[in-house]
Order: sequence, then structure tokens, then C-alpha cells
Amino acid sequence: MKLRDLDVIVTAPPAPGWGGRYWILVKVTTDNGIVGWGECYASSVGPEAMRAVIEDVFARHMVGENPENVELMFRRAYSSGFTQRPDLTVMGAFSGLEIACWDILGKARERPVWALLGGRVNDRIRAYTYLYPLPHHGLDRFWTAPEMAAESALDCVARGYTAVKFDPAGPYTLRGGHMPGMRDISMSVAFCKAIRDAVGDRADLLFGTHGQFTTAGAIRLGQALEPYQPLWFEEPIPPDAVEEMAKVARAVRIPVATGERLTTKAEFAPVLRAGAATILQPALGRAGGIWEIKKVAAMAEVYNAQMAPHLYAGPVEWAANIHLAASIPNLLMCESIETAYHDQLIKGAIRVEDGFITPPDAPGLGIDVDEALARAHPYTGAGLHLEMQEAPCDYVQGNAFEGGAPAPRD
Repeated sequence: MKLRDLDVIVTAPPAPGWGGRYWILVKVTTDNGIVGWGECYASSVGPEAMRAVIEDVFARHMVGENPENVELMFRRAYSSGFTQRPDLTVMGAFSGLEIACWDILGKARERPVWALLGGRVNDRIRAYTYLYPLPHHGLDRFWTAPEMAAESALDCVARGYTAVKFDPAGPYTLRGGHMPGMRDISMSVAFCKAIRDAVGDRADLLFGTHGQFTTAGAIRLGQALEPYQPLWFEEPIPPDAVEEMAKVARAVRIPVATGERLTTKAEFAPVLRAGAATILQPALGRAGGIWEIKKVAAMAEVYNAQMAPHLYAGPVEWAANIHLAASIPNLLMCESIETAYHDQLIKGAIRVEDGFITPPDAPGLGIDVDEALARAHPYTGAGLHLEMQEAPCDYVQGNAFEGGAPAPRD
């Protein structure tokens, strides 16, 4: 069995677009006709440029190869161009293609991917979700309205979720880490208080940031949140300053989580060695693929750290997350996004039920991708999957940032 053909589909989730502006799906076919699906997570170049990178990585390192040789193909991509170091774009391309290889292998052996990764450790996987506006919430107000966030959290708890994530502490500015304004700290505290008052001890609070603070600013904010006992303080400073993140972890009595912007064990290992985080959040469509992150999970075990695979993408990456999660003993939970488009794109093959996910028993990733639906929603915009804002933190009027891909307005 050899890898033969590649097709890249860039699909755009309909409004409100939770999961980013577009998802990059890869369809890989073998010489004996088995089709595998993968997903390349957000890239730092536009989708058409990324398409070219994916095609180059496939043609250069994978076409004609047995899909079993995941390790060999990884080493080729990782070493490409005399590098042998993490490259976010190349690894983003390889990761989606690698996921497709596992889908092929599972289908060829008529076994789910988790069975090829050492078997199933977790029969049910705890899910968490971001807090999204309810139908009667106004998009303009939701992101700065603690009472609406509390109402959304109650809705999540009613549907079985035991953990909810929110991020009221923006902005995410390309200028790098900044000191949060007092308004932002007060807003963050108000969100934590309102949500904690609403859900009590029925759900954990997951406080999200996206690396937007200085070390001192992250410590200042984190200490203000401590009374509400969040389960984690996510990526409090930019992801490449590992020793500085370790200072935050030592100064704040909330577990630090990080990893959505890291790729390969070469970037996760320093985080563990420095004690910068005790919860790792790899995005499988960027971080090197399933096999590479299985290794990261094993490293994390040694440091008594847990895994919480990240998702701000489509359901193919989510499916890969679920198979990895099923196979590792140090799983904390998995991020999930419930939209009609996510569900329809994999024809309801995997779902969150009462706050948990049951790993599929069907071969491969266990999903049936609706290829026609994906092609019917091509991405035609000019923006990247996610983008930071150029304007600095507003210390006068306050900040109301909706994330890296704000919902489109009518």
C-alpha cells in the first residue's frame, strides 16, 4: 500500500463561524483506493499559500511511501532543508497529512485509530467548550457581559459540561505582551465571579488568554483570579518565553496550561523541564500529528502533567484529538465545538453527549466526511484563520475583543 493522491479542500464554516474563518482538510488516497482524511490547523500564511506548502510536503516527503512509515516521513519533513528544528508551517502541513495516514491505516486494518496507538485507556472523554452567545444574546455585548457569560455557562452545565472556558481579558495584540489595564482585570474578575456564582461546583472554570501579557501583567491578573479557583490559566504570556512562563506558574496559584501554538516535542519538552505548565494543549493539526503528540503525552507523564488537546478548527482535527485522548493515561479533557456545520461535516459520527465523548469503534478516525458539503462552502475571504489586532491595549475606553476571528455581522 502506497500513498498516491492528494486533494486539499479549504472550507469556511457558515456564520457565526466558530472554529475560525476556514478549515484546511486534506484527502489522501492510496494506490489501492483507501481514502484518509486529515486537517491542517491554522497557518501563518493564507490558505492558497498553505495549499502549496501541503502539496510540496506531500510530494517531497510522502508520495509513494507506505503510510505505516509515519516516523520516517516525520523525520523527512522535520529535517527538510537541512533544518531539524520546528517549523510551524511545514509541521502544520505534515500534521494534517499524518492524521490522514492514521485514518488510512485504521481503515486498512478495520480498526479504530486508538487501537493502533496502544489501545483504549479512556472509555469516555471529558469535554469542555468555550462560552458562546445564546440565541437571545447580542453579539455586540456578549464579550463584555458577565451576566450573559453566566447564563451561557448554566446552559452548558444543563447539557452536561463540567468545564467551560472564557477569555474576557483581551486584546490580543501583535505588539507582544502588555500590562493589562485595571478595567481588563476588573472585567476578568467579574466574569469569574458571575460564572462561579451561577455554576457553583458543578463546573470548572477555564480562564483563557492567548499569550497577551507581560510576565508581571500575567502575575497581576492571575493573582486577582485566584479566589475563584479556575482549573487553568491558559497561555498567560507569549509561548516562546518558557522561563518567563515558569515565573508565572510559580507566582500564581492556578495551574498554567499552554501548547496550542507549539509544534513538536522539541517545543513541548522545554515547557515541562522549566515547570512552565502542568497542562499541555497541543493542536494535533499543527503540533506534528498523532504519533508526535503521543510522544509528548509520554513525556508529560514523567513530569506528572496532563494533556488537554486544543480545538479551534474543524471536526477532522477533533476526531484525531479523540483517538489520541482515548489512548493516553494522563488525559485531562478535550476541547469541543458544537455547531451544526461541525456535526454535518462528519455526518454526526462523533458527538458530545452529557458532557462526554465516546471514542468511535468504526475503522480509522471513525468519521464519514461530507465532501460535497465541504466543497459547497469554499473560503473566499482575505483574512487568515485567526489574526491578532494591530491596535494596542486601550487603557482609556477599555477593551472588547472577540477573538482572532470575530463573528461576521449582517
